Amino acid sequence: MRKSIQEQIVELKTGMNAVILAHNYQLDSVQDLADFVGDSLELSRRAARTEADLIVFCGVRFMAETASILNPEKLVLLPDQEADCPMAQMLDPERLRALKARHPDALVVCYVNSTAEVKALSDVCCTSANAAAVVGSIEPGRPIIFVPDRHLGRHVAEQTCRDLILDKGFCPTHLRIQPEHIAQVKHLHPDAEVMVHPECLADVARMADVVTSTGGMLRHARQSSARTIIVGTEVGLLHRLRAENPDKEFIPATYAAVCPNMKRITPEKVLWALQEQKYEVKVPEEVRLPARRALEKMLSIGTQPACTGSGRISQAPSCG
Repeated sequence: MRKSIQEQIVELKTGMNAVILAHNYQLDSVQDLADFVGDSLELSRRAARTEADLIVFCGVRFMAETASILNPEKLVLLPDQEADCPMAQMLDPERLRALKARHPDALVVCYVNSTAEVKALSDVCCTSANAAAVVGSIEPGRPIIFVPDRHLGRHVAEQTCRDLILDKGFCPTHLRIQPEHIAQVKHLHPDAEVMVHPECLADVARMADVVTSTGGMLRHARQSSARTIIVGTEVGLLHRLRAENPDKEFIPATYAAVCPNMKRITPEKVLWALQEQKYEVKVPEEVRLPARRALEKMLSIGTQPACTGSGRISQAPSCG
């Protein structure tokens, strides 16, 4: 009898001492076969402490790069080599160097949605889950460059009351969530709670009851007394929300919030990655070492923000 794709994956994974990590935005079928599903911070922590010899990363390239940075001795595979993050490609090393030259006294806080080369030029990384805590941990008065997501940066400035120098980056998927989408769904479900991701527009965030990472959304959904929750993030998160909270209703702010690159990976591609051991993601040592220092600083910081300044935002001028 022919083995199913799931059975073949389990068999190969066991024999190869492999672990499958998947982001919350992956296809439902990919989330279901993963050993661990989480947000960027949770996946970074899991990758840092895994005892597996092989990591299959079901996400986008910067996530697999992060796993390689933290585990240089392990084989890290990205099942689809075209799975990349548009935001990460909006900031290249040359642009960041020019921005640092304009602000030589500033520390660089880099969102993990960035290339390994950009991380290597940064002082500390962050995720949407701990960005406020990372910024809040920096001594008051120190200039801070926050890259690449200007919308997350704006949210962090408001949370921490810190002055931030922002770049031009953004998440195309989260910008598909518009204020009118929230208003329309809220009109149909007036008693619903609204939670959105901090990569959303400021006007969308202001309409929300909760602004948090995908991991934060999962925790909030479990604790909330609301029976209906409107979800303003990539629609892949709905799978876990519904599975973990069967007594609650979760409604997407818009079904247009789909990241096509996150959806490139399928169970078939996970199987092929294990069978053929591709596509390997390996970060050169001269990039890996400084990038690792920035990631390790991030992993050592908690998730509670601190208000330590005025909260002004400076938009970075064009460096190109």
